[in-house]
Amino acid sequence: MRTTLEVHQLSSKGDREVNQDCMVHRICADYGVFVVADGLGGHHAGEKASQFFCKALISLADLYCPRIRAEPEKAVNDWIVAAVGRMRKLFGDDTAAADAYTTCAILYLDDEHAISAHCGDSRIYRIDSKQVVWRTKDHSRTQLLLDQGKLSEWEMGIHPEQNQLTRSINVSTPPLVDIGVFPPIRSGESFILCSDGFWESIKEQELLRLSQVDSGKAELKKMAQLAVLRAQGKSDNCTVQWVRMR
Repeated sequence: MRTTLEVHQLSSKGDREVNQDCMVHRICADYGVFVVADGLGGHHAGEKASQFFCKALISLADLYCPRIRAEPEKAVNDWIVAAVGRMRKLFGDDTAAADAYTTCAILYLDDEHAISAHCGDSRIYRIDSKQVVWRTKDHSRTQLLLDQGKLSEWEMGIHPEQNQLTRSINVSTPPLVDIGVFPPIRSGESFILCSDGFWESIKEQELLRLSQVDSGKAELKKMAQLAVLRAQGKSDNCTVQWVRMR
């Protein structure tokens, strides 16, 4: 995987005082794993939640990734459960843990699989040169309204209830994540992992700019800047990872 994947990423605080988003990735000879997390909670609780989750998940990668070929969904679920357990230890006696929540969007790639795992409204998109092949389904009030036909995809990002989640990760409860196992990434395909501060102001068709052969980090930066600009002074933290196979 190391020789075939190209990764660009960026994160900004937008119009917020603190960046509570976090992202990590690791690319090895046999696999690649990518994570975006968006923390929720005051007094730096959300910032700690996203950072501790990402740190914990990556620290356990070498233990759980070898198990994925045999039992993909179970191995990924066990990995996330273990990460939340380690996240709990990182909080220790910190009283902020009770009010610290985070979303997560996790992508695992090897020669046999592309596996998504997510909780909350941080997203993963799979795109090729012509279309958004799929995206993860948010755990949010606005996703429910979309499913009921009461909102359009674009209206989700500007709806007043956009930030009302139906799921998130907290150390006091077992994590409930959706896991999808798909065919491996192909040449010319991309995956976009992002927090809501990115996707809520970007139309799906605009993401296809990142699937063009001559696109690169400059295009990603322009798109992130556009997301912040469109929020008109009310931008959330904006974080995006772009994973492409040449």
